Amino acid sequence: MNVPDDLLYTEEHEWIQIEEDSATIGITDYAQRELGDVVYVELPEQGSSLEVGQAFGSVESVKAVSEIYAPLSGTVSEINERLEDAPETVNEDPYGEGWMIRLEVEESAEVGELMSAADYRSYLQEEID
Repeated sequence: MNVPDDLLYTEEHEWIQIEEDSATIGITDYAQRELGDVVYVELPEQGSSLEVGQAFGSVESVKAVSEIYAPLSGTVSEINERLEDAPETVNEDPYGEGWMIRLEVEESAEVGELMSAADYRSYLQEEID
């Protein structure tokens, strides 16, 4: 299972890459494997305001529909429009081209609530067992 060390994670299987006051967000390799072949991704509109823990979109696969939750509060500054025509990118490259949104972070203290890669690996181990 691919869990890059330079990212942060949530219990809902989102990954977060922080760059100054901006965060790029997607779903983890584990999440996309559990979902199976992704056929549709619903994302919020640019400019949407999100609160930590709020559902901001969904991923539909051949097996299920799963909501995606905001790991941080902020304003959506960009969405990955590529996913509209190529949702399978989430399966092919979840940590790269399969990113979902970019968020202008409002509350930097929330970053401390996210899991490190090591913590996420431990969490996955518990969930799998």
